[in-house]
Amino acid sequence: MFRYIERAENIARLVDAGLRMSLTRSSAGDDNWDGVLQSAGVREAYDEGHAKLTNADAIDYLLRDRSNPSSVMSCIDSGRNNARMVRTALTRETWEATNECWIDLKSLLEKRVKAADLPEVIDVIKRRAGLIRGAFHGSTLRNELYNFARIGTFIERADNTSRILDVKYYVLLPSVSAVGSSLDNVQWESILRSVSAHRAYSWAYDGEYRAMNIADFLTLNVQMPRSLAYCYEKIVSNLGYLAQDYEERLPAHDTADAIRTTLQTRAIRDIMDQGLHEFLEDFVSRNNQLGAEISDGYRFYV
Repeated sequence: MFRYIERAENIARLVDAGLRMSLTRSSAGDDNWDGVLQSAGVREAYDEGHAKLTNADAIDYLLRDRSNPSSVMSCIDSGRNNARMVRTALTRETWEATNECWIDLKSLLEKRVKAADLPEVIDVIKRRAGLIRGAFHGSTLRNELYNFARIGTFIERADNTSRILDVKYYVLLPSVSAVGSSLDNVQWESILRSVSAHRAYSWAYDGEYRAMNIADFLTLNVQMPRSLAYCYEKIVSNLGYLAQDYEERLPAHDTADAIRTTLQTRAIRDIMDQGLHEFLEDFVSRNNQLGAEISDGYRFYV
């Protein structure tokens, strides 16, 4: 349930990133959305149902196309269905926030979203997802249900942050000559805004937009709630509570510990020198492996 809710918000954030960066390009062509679709992992699936790539079709596919299981509307549908299946395990506040999110978005995304309405729709998606998390966090016992929900949230969030970083660094930057330019800085600022980290970054780095600082902030800074390092601090912590509850460690615990250790011991300069894209690609693969190990390892317990 919580992976779907987080994914819905994250897809909205990817659309936001694509929208913001398309405004910084001198030629805002439809090709700008190729990287966004790649980042969402749906580029090939999009091609199966569309003869060509267009700005409007890409946005619609990401927001409301039911044939896309990762679209915002598909994720909200799936999250609500999962919530209904465990309705008696959820607090009333959590269920109502989830159901109201579904009702609002079903109405908002009933038709194609006009370009002028996109920022407002994206904000509604983010606010509604935040209300679900807040209701759950403020009313749920800190038991195994809470731990599984938090693990799902942070696995999904880590995946999203790494993909948004990759969109900027590897796919959407026009050329190597643009690195460090005013265009490059504007795009980095757009990335920070898309993950709600613009103000926090300015506090940590005095507002100086440098690629290495921003990559460090979103990757290794454990104080940033959408960074990879922060997500894995929480994943390891909640997995630890499950190990106490079930009195058993599983392969997932070792995998999570290894990923966290990597994030604790690597320096951002070394990561950049060896290739941020390659680092993020490997991280996404290991993060997916962890999700599969958790599902398989706890299948017989829950």
